[in-house]
Amino acid sequence: MIELVSESRCIQCDKCVKVCPTNVFDAVPGNNPVIARAEDCQTCFLCEAYCPADALYVDARAYEHSGLSEDDLLERNLFGAYRKNLGWAKGGNPIDSLKRIQELRELVGSPF
Repeated sequence: MIELVSESRCIQCDKCVKVCPTNVFDAVPGNNPVIARAEDCQTCFLCEAYCPADALYVDARAYEHSGLSEDDLLERNLFGAYRKNLGWAKGGNPIDSLKRIQELRELVGSPF
């Protein structure tokens, strides 16, 4: 579930607003977007994946809040973690992510 829009990291590009398939965010002219409908979040991670400032945190637990503060997330290096795992972060390589997926498939078998 979407947990937080970082006050200090957000660059107000509104990409999260645009990519969210369930309209969880509201754009606020001249300010950071707000999480207006958290209960509609499908935990798809699109907002976090597309955030160029790594200013969002989505928790994998879809139906409960983590209770983590912005300071907690910074301390645990969780902002942008999903983008990094995709290989989309600066200096990342999406091909490396695909290689890791292939290694996992070889190890445990394909789910398909």
